[in-house]
Amino acid sequence: MAGNSQRRGAIRKGSSKKGMQVGSGGQRRRGLEGKGPTPKAAERPNHKAYKAAQKTGGTSRPGSRGGNRRGKASSEVIAGRNSVLEALRAHIPVTTMYVAGRIDSDDRVREALKLAADRAIPILETPRGELDRLTDDAVHQGLALQIPPYEYAHPSDLIDPEAPGIPLVVALDGITDPRNLGAIIRSVAAFGGHGVIVPERRSVGMTAAAWKTSAGAAARVPVAMAGNLNRALEESRKAGFFVIGLDMDGDVELPQLELSTEPLVVVVGSEGKGLSRLVSENCDQIVSVPMSSSVESLNAGIAASVTLYQIATSRAAR
Repeated sequence: MAGNSQRRGAIRKGSSKKGMQVGSGGQRRRGLEGKGPTPKAAERPNHKAYKAAQKTGGTSRPGSRGGNRRGKASSEVIAGRNSVLEALRAHIPVTTMYVAGRIDSDDRVREALKLAADRAIPILETPRGELDRLTDDAVHQGLALQIPPYEYAHPSDLIDPEAPGIPLVVALDGITDPRNLGAIIRSVAAFGGHGVIVPERRSVGMTAAAWKTSAGAAARVPVAMAGNLNRALEESRKAGFFVIGLDMDGDVELPQLELSTEPLVVVVGSEGKGLSRLVSENCDQIVSVPMSSSVESLNAGIAASVTLYQIATSRAAR
């Protein structure tokens, strides 16, 4: 564009009155030039479809999940005094804290500012109009946090048979609630697991909600993103792991699981659909958690926690 402007300027400067000039004709031609394919509605910041897609639970995501293909999630903005304070209390990673100019301070604002200062988080005084833009018009109440993109590990980093202790990894199949992911990360940390694998598509990623629910465990337990979950399970089996899937109709009930003392990948399916067909076929064994007949199924996070506890107990009894 700058080069075109220089050439047009040279024409104007070196031309006579009767020579070639840039006028309405040139502007018309430029107006007819193609600008490429029209972006999808959800990709246009001023379109209501974009705003609807970005607003999730008081957070805004200024970027697509396309970044996940490079092992990194898009960044998030947490908005609102309660949400900001809870995020700081939970030690969620933060790159910047935004504070509206002339904000009406209360106990939440004062505590949030103190926590941010204690962690040496940059605090920027920001005009309310700019805060509206950063938070995608969320109810920010004069406070917002910028959350950095999460750096995902590679699945092969988690299937190292030489890792200390008996390797134990949890893989998620169709889990879309970030609170389940956070709870599972917390259980993995509590019962000696080595990491969590999430698929790239149709799965939850490491959001602020997942960080918060993990209660700090996400800082210690690596989360890997697999472009293809079935391929990642196949690679783990080649590395000497056994793959077990959790399902109501299992081949064996959890207390009788004889593979507990082997290197394991535990696959947890969604509460509604369970394990997908291909994932089930990639499992060495399907395991069910015994329950009262009055309960149809367990929440995915709870099922994972019960299973990890049983595995840890069996390993400790060796």
